[in-house]
Amino acid sequence: MKTFHYVQAGLCLLLSVIWVNTCLAQTDNDAIMMNKFQWCSGATYSHSSWNEYWEGTFKRSNANIGTLTTQSVSAMSIYGITDKLNVMANVPYIWTNASAGTLHGMKGFQDLGLWVKWKPVTLPMGKAKFSVFALGGFSTPLSNYPIDFLPLSIGLGSTNLTGRLMAYYKDGIFFARASGSYVWRSNVKLDRTSYYTTALHNTNEVEMPNLVTFNGSLGIYKKYLIAEAMVDNMTTLGGFDIRKNDTPFPSNKMDQTSVGVHVKYTLPCDTHFAINGDEDYVVAGRNVGQALTFSIGFFYAFYVKHSAGTFSEHSN
Repeated sequence: MKTFHYVQAGLCLLLSVIWVNTCLAQTDNDAIMMNKFQWCSGATYSHSSWNEYWEGTFKRSNANIGTLTTQSVSAMSIYGITDKLNVMANVPYIWTNASAGTLHGMKGFQDLGLWVKWKPVTLPMGKAKFSVFALGGFSTPLSNYPIDFLPLSIGLGSTNLTGRLMAYYKDGIFFARASGSYVWRSNVKLDRTSYYTTALHNTNEVEMPNLVTFNGSLGIYKKYLIAEAMVDNMTTLGGFDIRKNDTPFPSNKMDQTSVGVHVKYTLPCDTHFAINGDEDYVVAGRNVGQALTFSIGFFYAFYVKHSAGTFSEHSN
């Protein structure tokens, strides 16, 4: 039930993964680079909701939850150390709500996310171009939020390390992108002395399974417009199913496949500004909510100091 973040805060947390899209289109999972000395900052609002989820592989609703809604506002900043090396930071504020039952929603700052993005390879292929990107990510909770209250928790509470490789091919205005990630997650601690999963554990420490993710997209890249269709998959390397009629647990197996679209538009009248929109729908899952998520973001870019080249984002 990532059932948001993948439990919608279990799910939403994992689903928060709430992807902040894009500073002049750049995120940790696209092929855009800021130029050297270029700094882009902005904010994204995201809304995700579901009224059905998978309890293991069994799809069901829950009258004690109704529709679970997770919203967030994320601040994001990106800086170009060089044309081929960028750093990124992201801070989300999240709030959750259930439309039925007696469970109260939660709110607060979730996890600080930091990324380093490097483009070591660019190969001309006639009029086309092929690039390879390597990324490293780190995230850790910003507050001592409760994690043992899924699906209304705002996060899962682990410190994460992510490694990602991405391949990008562009020919004219058309492009294709594919990436894969491995996410290592630290253990977390509950506010109780024992818990039961598939066996009794006389400890407050929970071992969190690691994750692998895959992403692919096809789209167009024009002077002021980027539009793409995407497929995302997340697979948990371990964990267990939600027990029948039980609540989600932080170390549940949380798998999902989603499809979505992303659009980024740079204002022709002032190319410092960009607007981004995203929509994503979970089409298959295990212990996650079937969430529909949309987001909109506004970003501003400028040069901290003069650099060779034009003001626009680095061409890929």
